Amino acid sequence: MRKRSWGFVLGGLLVALLLAGVVSNFASSHPDGLDSSLREGCTFDADDTITGGSCPAQQEKEHEIGGPLADYGVAGVDNDFLSTALSGVLGVLLTFAVAGGAFWLVRRRDTPAEAGPAERDDVRAGTGS
Repeated sequence: MRKRSWGFVLGGLLVALLLAGVVSNFASSHPDGLDSSLREGCTFDADDTITGGSCPAQQEKEHEIGGPLADYGVAGVDNDFLSTALSGVLGVLLTFAVAGGAFWLVRRRDTPAEAGPAERDDVRAGTGS
């Protein structure tokens, strides 16, 4: 990969880490579309606990397996801001690693037989890309 491409990739990674680590803490705490539709028909108290009505959200249970990044936080971190930030950063890094690995596996590799004469000389000399 050329230097210019690496700069673009690293710049994008830094922006994603900043958004995931800082800006994600300022996202709306209101339920998203799916959660909102599942809560239609129920009434809630000040603590957002279902107090009556009838809606699919009444059947909600904790996930049996759980996980270290459940509910947009890191298990064991008591500070909500830090927990959300770490969860976002870890999610970005994990996604970047998986996507980078996938691209690395499927990238196009020119073999010396497919390369032109000058490129074959570079490959033999160990100076090719």
